[in-house]
Amino acid sequence: MSTTPSKTLETFPNPRPGRDFTIRMEIPEFTCLCPKTGQPDFATIELAYVPDELCVELKSLKLYIWAFRDEGAFHEDVTNQILDDLVATISPKFMRVTGDFNVRGGIWTKVVAEHRAPDWQAPAPVELP
Repeated sequence: MSTTPSKTLETFPNPRPGRDFTIRMEIPEFTCLCPKTGQPDFATIELAYVPDELCVELKSLKLYIWAFRDEGAFHEDVTNQILDDLVATISPKFMRVTGDFNVRGGIWTKVVAEHRAPDWQAPAPVELP
């Protein structure tokens, strides 16, 4: 596998396709460029998803995230692009992408984008005593 930035996301089969479970990832070293100034923007990207048939392979995800380093992108757009690309690749039952961008000019930005498969229902939360 390559060790250079790439927009290619690889997958592997869900090891438990008959069970809903959540995969959570935190990517604390996301960087892109401000499309207005060209200065770097830094963020933590959080992924949470309920897989269907496929899961995203982690090294390809790392190289995919790295590919944004030299691209200009608004926070709102890049968060939604990451969601769109992942949904197109793995077709999860549910996915949430959160872009938690560092303070820039005195403004902190957090963007949350979600996808839900039309036929999927979230399980009811369990309240334990």
